[in-house]
Amino acid sequence: MVVQAQEGRLITSAAHILVATAVPAERDAVARTFPGRVIAAGVGPAAAAATTAKALCGAKYTLVVSAGIGGGFLPGAPVGSLVVADEITAADLGAETADGFLPVTDLGFGTVTHRPPDPLVRDAATATGARTGAVLTVSTVTGTAARAAALRERHPTALAEAMEGFGVAEAAAAHGVPVLEVRAVSNPVGPRDRAAWRIGDALAALTEAFGKLTPVLESWNAHDHR
Repeated sequence: MVVQAQEGRLITSAAHILVATAVPAERDAVARTFPGRVIAAGVGPAAAAATTAKALCGAKYTLVVSAGIGGGFLPGAPVGSLVVADEITAADLGAETADGFLPVTDLGFGTVTHRPPDPLVRDAATATGARTGAVLTVSTVTGTAARAAALRERHPTALAEAMEGFGVAEAAAAHGVPVLEVRAVSNPVGPRDRAAWRIGDALAALTEAFGKLTPVLESWNAHDHR
């Protein structure tokens, strides 16, 4: 691993950080201010996991970041705000029963949550002014108030919803690499109202965020991994 000495600390080169977005527009927004590798991994957790895992094979990355735009749960994450995940959870991986939804872990399988390193979450939020909370990964985007309410009931700390974070986190975990998720909010989670979406503003917020976030990511080796 190539590092640079700076004021007695070990600084990770941006070349050793992988950022995975869903689509090229998000990739380009991040790449405007982040000098490392940024990939468009595809939409949804399966595509994100497969593409990220391929990018990690044979490479010496020290951190993987899932980034992009997403829906925000009101009032905690209004349109235009930034969210850094302190928990990345697959919100619809499980089974519907007569008594309600059961996560796959309650069925005795796998995992549904990955937790980014606390010090990195705190530093990223401080640098960017982001809110911290759970970011939910879903395979079907929420389009009704009833589903939004159900998700918040099951995940009371949730601030945002997207479709790739858990897939990226699974790939990172398989390679033993820490993960972070950053989302710029383009729309409220709930009834679909395309006229109210602010995709351009969210992409601009993502660009600005990575300008502030890059030094934090590059100094990751200055932190312990607790």
